[in-house]
Amino acid sequence: MHPAEIRKKRDKTPDEALAALMRLCARAEKSEGDARRLMRGWGVAEKDAEQVLGRLVRDRFIDDSRYAEAFVREKLRLSGWGEYKIRTALQRKGVSKERIDAALSQADRPAMGERLAQQLERKARTVKYTSQYELKTRLIRYGLSLGYDYEAVMDAASAMVRETDTCNDF
Repeated sequence: MHPAEIRKKRDKTPDEALAALMRLCARAEKSEGDARRLMRGWGVAEKDAEQVLGRLVRDRFIDDSRYAEAFVREKLRLSGWGEYKIRTALQRKGVSKERIDAALSQADRPAMGERLAQQLERKARTVKYTSQYELKTRLIRYGLSLGYDYEAVMDAASAMVRETDTCNDF
């Protein structure tokens, strides 16, 4: 097939885009940014895309607040991400700062600290190191890559290194 023919197959009318997005949103939460990206890929005109998006929001198929709350719950519980990584991911998806702040305010802070400690403990078991300093720096780097704040990572990594001084679990 010629590339232009392939492109033609993907183009959707606004009504087809609306129906497709209704099906998608009925199965999984989508953000307004996700819907815009999909419609851009389908070749829907910007003006038509805004009308489709308005209808989806009005009919509550798309709700960025609901999406942000579900995203935060999933990434905290299943992926073990920290606040910074979650915030960045939601910003990339086009969710407003106010909605992100509201969703993150519902996060369980003590549980986040426990999750960080679990993640660092799991990492400490698999990492190769020759000194306590090397272990600590690797744990800090790992904790920061998960999106946790520096103070929490430093505290958890220091506690982990102190534990390895007294036991040989790792």
